[in-house]
Amino acid sequence: MLTKRDLLRSTAAIAAGAAIARPSRMMAQSYPGIIEAKDIAEAGFIYGLPIVMNYGIMYEYAIDRNSGQFKAPFNQIKNESHVFTYKDTAVISPNSDTPYSVVWMDLRAEPMVLSVPAVDPKRYYSVQLIDGNTFNYGYIGSRATGSDAGDYMVVGPEWKGTTPAGIKKVFQSGTLFSLALYRTQLLDPGDIDNVTKVQAGYKAQPLSAYLKQPAPPASPAVSFPKIDKELVKTNFFEYLDFCLQFAPALENEKDIRAKLARIGVGSGKTFSFRDLPLEHKAEILIGMKQGERKIDEAIDKAGVSVDGWRLSSLFGDAAFFNRDWLKRAAGAKAGIYGNDAVEATYPLGKFDSEDRPLDGSQHNYTLTFPAGQLPPVNAFWSVTMYDGKTQLLIENPIDRYLINSPMLPTLKKNADGSLTLYIQHKSPGADKESNWLPAPNGPIYTAMRLYWPKTEAPSILPVGKGTWQPPGIKRT
Repeated sequence: MLTKRDLLRSTAAIAAGAAIARPSRMMAQSYPGIIEAKDIAEAGFIYGLPIVMNYGIMYEYAIDRNSGQFKAPFNQIKNESHVFTYKDTAVISPNSDTPYSVVWMDLRAEPMVLSVPAVDPKRYYSVQLIDGNTFNYGYIGSRATGSDAGDYMVVGPEWKGTTPAGIKKVFQSGTLFSLALYRTQLLDPGDIDNVTKVQAGYKAQPLSAYLKQPAPPASPAVSFPKIDKELVKTNFFEYLDFCLQFAPALENEKDIRAKLARIGVGSGKTFSFRDLPLEHKAEILIGMKQGERKIDEAIDKAGVSVDGWRLSSLFGDAAFFNRDWLKRAAGAKAGIYGNDAVEATYPLGKFDSEDRPLDGSQHNYTLTFPAGQLPPVNAFWSVTMYDGKTQLLIENPIDRYLINSPMLPTLKKNADGSLTLYIQHKSPGADKESNWLPAPNGPIYTAMRLYWPKTEAPSILPVGKGTWQPPGIKRT
């Protein structure tokens, strides 16, 4: 029987896929043994995946102007005048209900002030504040702060200044680079002009500009490393190493940070994969692979299964995760930048009502909400379709990526008052096309979204034990 040590040694010659490298300075230091290093790499991959994923999105959105996904430089707001489609590929499992606005904030030199206009209470909006650890550290919007206009300040992890007059609330990011993600409800396709009017009232500015004072000295320029999916496969810990310099360790992160330091990742370190001997490259790669497998298993087993849907709560602040790095990684890989459960809850579907994998190339499906049993929300709900392989929206002949509650007036109900959605690759026919949710010609991944859910929503909500459960997707 092969032991772990035998497996690692026998794999070393092929796993790295590189020639023997230069001796590393780390090798002269107290580098852990082969098994321990593999275990650290596994734990480090689980801990670091959300951080590296977030960096990849920041790089495409705010740094690389030629990425094809670029939005705006740091500290400038970008309003999207459309919902996301299959052409938007930087973020997996994107929302296609609400046009986004985004601000990537550089908080090194000074805080940022985010101002919102008065918004019609009938229109849901939210501003989700997410740090580089993918912790949700605050909310502005319909549920959290109401529909009135207001000015809010976002500060870096070590900011200790005073709060200026006129600021309604101060939010402290755990990292020096941070994201404000705005969602503004689109009531119907003809409503887009009204959405853009709301977006025009969103304002993001440095504190000095808000106070009409001279700006402080600019922060040093940062040489952001280029990122793409291929580079992440071997340079993962180099990206993590880079990101951690902008993320002071919280108390509950000190253990994992100390472990990472043993393989050269962290403050004052310079991890270099290419400088590792082959055997150490192999242990790092195998640890990463095992970490990825654990994350995939955690997604499939998260929460509870109800009629094929996974009901779980995978998003929150640092206290919510409390060192459960596997939960954080599962949330990021299932759909990074998800909301806290009180803001939105996400039943996720890869299986039908009999726990068989959903596949649009093999079967047609229906999803029926009984009369009076639509998802319980204060804002709105939706069912969105994704390609099961990529978790991206799919191109389809009617340019429909979801069915949501604002569409109810155009949907056909059954004679008993129930509502049936047709989930399939090809049209169900003209008489049913109003209720058709086009599926990929292959594996299906669906996400139900309940924005500002009521207390009867699934019991993942901390505000109460839910009595409503999503109906299963059935083969036809």
